[in-house]
Amino acid sequence: MPDTFQLEIVTPEKLVVKEAVEEAQIPGLGGYLGILSGHAPLITELGVGLITYRAGGSTRTLAVAWGFAEVLQDKVTILAETAERPEEIDVGRAQKAKERAEQHLKGSDPQLDYDRAQDALQRAETRLKVATER
Repeated sequence: MPDTFQLEIVTPEKLVVKEAVEEAQIPGLGGYLGILSGHAPLITELGVGLITYRAGGSTRTLAVAWGFAEVLQDKVTILAETAERPEEIDVGRAQKAKERAEQHLKGSDPQLDYDRAQDALQRAETRLKVATER
């Protein structure tokens, strides 16, 4: 069995990653999944979180939000709404989004879509975490 598998991460705008990797961790809705070569086939929905993968001895991290992942023994395909590398993240914008989400959640607006505000906060925090790992 080979020690690597093909990882492809695609958004509606572009192909973000296409390379042979030794391992990956992806954020499923029920928690993170660790993937190695030869993994049992599965399809899962993605949540908001970090995708980390190791290729050529170095570890890389991306911020991802929503989508699906198909895991096969020799290939993982991730179709994500968004996927950003650390250098692509606007830290100032992410910080403002975090502050906005926190203000919404602290407020007492009865019209607040709580789930949407929670998602916005989680997404901003994830983006900030990835950006600081440059």
